[in-house]
Amino acid sequence: MKQWYEELFENYGMKYDNECFTQGTVGECNFIEKEIGYDKSLKILDIGCGTGRHAIELTKRGYTVLGVDLSDSQLERAREKASMDNLQIHFQKHDARDLPFLHEFDLVIMLCEGGFSLMETDEMNYQILRNASNALTQKGKLIFTTLNALFPLFHSVKDFLDSNTKEGNAKCDSISFDLMTFREHNTVYVEDDLGNKKELHCNERYYTPPEIAWLLKTLDFNVIDIFGAKLGAFSRNDELSTEDFEMLVIAEK
Repeated sequence: MKQWYEELFENYGMKYDNECFTQGTVGECNFIEKEIGYDKSLKILDIGCGTGRHAIELTKRGYTVLGVDLSDSQLERAREKASMDNLQIHFQKHDARDLPFLHEFDLVIMLCEGGFSLMETDEMNYQILRNASNALTQKGKLIFTTLNALFPLFHSVKDFLDSNTKEGNAKCDSISFDLMTFREHNTVYVEDDLGNKKELHCNERYYTPPEIAWLLKTLDFNVIDIFGAKLGAFSRNDELSTEDFEMLVIAEK
């Protein structure tokens, strides 16, 4: 039986690119470039690359990027977009819980919950972090975003999502938050690129900053910085607060 995130991303490439949360690519890549000192000799792995928006933008800027994702249709869309821009980018199908890479990349990015925090168990989410760590070189850096558990303690997730949803976007309903597991359960209504309407029951994990820091320390990251994650405007000056729906995590070996 397929998990909700497998069903969601089937035939959803074009609709995905029109979602509100995918519109910050340029600004996010500006931040990534600054974090790696504009060093175009570095190799980058994009885990949960989806339709390739970050991989494509970074490749346009002269970086070497490998994009991996679980969804065939998302990868197909990524390859189409790269081809339209005459870009040579390797996109490979991999499950983030079972990656083959060992000490091959200088930077790993996992943005917009492309894999991490979507898994059905904490152990699976941890496996993704471990595989990201394994993929890094000895002095590598990991940049990722994840859902901020401080936000739903003070705000309505439904109100936030409704205010950031436009006509034609996926819509969430029946949202509940479990304080014992820090998991949000919701129902997503979405129409895919072929016009098929889907109703999916989703389960996403929110994390607190100390949890993330502890998990990364167990993976031998020496420097761990956590900030608020503003769409298209990542910044080290954005101190994390209860107003931030997502956290931006920067970890260095």
